[in-house]
Amino acid sequence: MADVYIGDDAETFAFHVEINQLLILIINTFYSNKEIFLGQLINNSNDALDKIRVESLADKSKLDAQPELFIRLVPDKTNNTLSIIDSGIGMTKADLVNNLGTRSGTKEFMEALASGASDVSMTGKFGFGFYSAYLVAEKVIVTTKHNDDEQYIWESHAGGSFTVTRDVNGEQLGRGNKITLFLKEDQVNI
Repeated sequence: MADVYIGDDAETFAFHVEINQLLILIINTFYSNKEIFLGQLINNSNDALDKIRVESLADKSKLDAQPELFIRLVPDKTNNTLSIIDSGIGMTKADLVNNLGTRSGTKEFMEALASGASDVSMTGKFGFGFYSAYLVAEKVIVTTKHNDDEQYIWESHAGGSFTVTRDVNGEQLGRGNKITLFLKEDQVNI
């Protein structure tokens, strides 16, 4: 299993009601092509890179913690994981709680579905492609470091809650995100 070292200050949060509904919808019905998750996560990493690029135009020191801009895919067949690592802007603790637990746009998406919209391409307009990871993963761990905060770990099994913990001993990112997908047994060959 992948090594993840967390501090004693783990906090558990409940997903916002709309996020929980969305997870159920995504996992059970929404996507027929499970491979779509990878494009969604790479797009998120690309957005994170764009954000740090823009910030570095005004302040070159924003790149000091990690000068190289990259996205890496790291499969681990031994542990049945897939990691998507980027050196983008990263997230603060508040970003983790707000963006991965109570994502704005989800309520609007659910309302659009309820009103009969069925175009899968509209998912990107609502900013929750991250949750497509649960099509192939039973557990997701996001390790993240933003220039303005400490390194944190977000973890969820998509069961209605998630934890956020300060990462005290794990591999230091410098800046960016590492999303580790613990693949479902029937998805290890994706």
